[in-house]
Amino acid sequence: MRLNRRSFLKCASGLLATVPVVAPARVFGANDRITMGCIGMGGQGRGDMGGFLGFPEVRVLAVCDVVAQHRQQAKAMVDSRYNNQDCASVGDFMDVLDRPDIDAVLIATPDHWHAIIATEAMRRGKDVYCEKPESLTVRQGRVMTRVARRYGRVFSGGSQRVWGDYNWYHKMVRGGAIGEPKEAWVNVGGPSGPCYLAPEPVPEGVDWDRWLGPAPWRPFHPTLIRGGFRPYRDYSGGGMTDWGCHGFGGALFCLDLHRTGPVEIIPPDGQDFPQLTYIFANGIRIYHGGGWGGLLSFRGTEREIPDRELGEGLTPPDIEIPNYKGRGGIFGDFLHCVRTRERPFRDIEIAHRTATHCHLGNIACWLNRRLQWDPEKEEIIGDPEASRWLDRAMREPWSLA
Repeated sequence: MRLNRRSFLKCASGLLATVPVVAPARVFGANDRITMGCIGMGGQGRGDMGGFLGFPEVRVLAVCDVVAQHRQQAKAMVDSRYNNQDCASVGDFMDVLDRPDIDAVLIATPDHWHAIIATEAMRRGKDVYCEKPESLTVRQGRVMTRVARRYGRVFSGGSQRVWGDYNWYHKMVRGGAIGEPKEAWVNVGGPSGPCYLAPEPVPEGVDWDRWLGPAPWRPFHPTLIRGGFRPYRDYSGGGMTDWGCHGFGGALFCLDLHRTGPVEIIPPDGQDFPQLTYIFANGIRIYHGGGWGGLLSFRGTEREIPDRELGEGLTPPDIEIPNYKGRGGIFGDFLHCVRTRERPFRDIEIAHRTATHCHLGNIACWLNRRLQWDPEKEEIIGDPEASRWLDRAMREPWSLA
């Protein structure tokens, strides 16, 4: 069909109106630095930042935390690394995200902040490395994944143990050493619950309202700003999502189930199901607790691992399994992908699927009833009450579009 110039321009302008405005990734040369901002500078955040500071191509330009002591400690680390006083120290994460000279951000805040900061960062053209669990709810994870794809951003989850600690299991299971896989056990902590900590005065140098952010208001307690927030449902999913993102992430990757989800989740009933049980469409079952091999145990048609006598002493099959790109573990994988625009090993879609697995276990336990799950539509089937737990209301003025 012939198309004249006027028709072409009319068609093109209509097409462009439907395309999202995407901040293009900077084109990196061989010697270009990757500039970073680091948000959430408690103990874990400073540890992650220290890992990134070990890469010569990284230049940390700003650190952010609502606790003055945390950001001062982080700034001192950065300035010591570069032997100057150039690192900005701020209390508002938007002061980091609005900087056009920052390519990527590390997010290591408490879990209830991850989705808001990550989506705002990606909309401003930043790539994201986010500590696990990447989300507080199932919907948050899906929104982060959608935004990453819409804006063409690199997003790596922070579950470094999935490969770093468990690659022996991956080779054994994927290499057929246990026969056809049937069952897996993941020994991690349980769900979070309500927070009943007694009120205490807010100390100087702590922006308590900003620490709470989208979470319901409650009085200050020092435990929460010292990494002790995980047992409480307003801020985290407990051990189920904390070490669960490592452990369940490892099990799902072993079993090649890391891009889907269970079809049924059954809470412990003290009878037929002594542990929280996940059932997948192919019949594989994953149990929360009850294993014999430390954090992970597997059983197939031919054997179980780790061997109850030999432990992990068996030699795994010599097979190649896709894992980190570049050099330097999960941090190096992220930096490599920032340069190449590839998807990292813990791409947000995979990290989201793992976190969803954990969130569903929490919902089943909180409500103490079975859930039927559609992993394609990401919907709980036939249970409107349980479905409400797939997301949470946020305290004004915060929201997740």
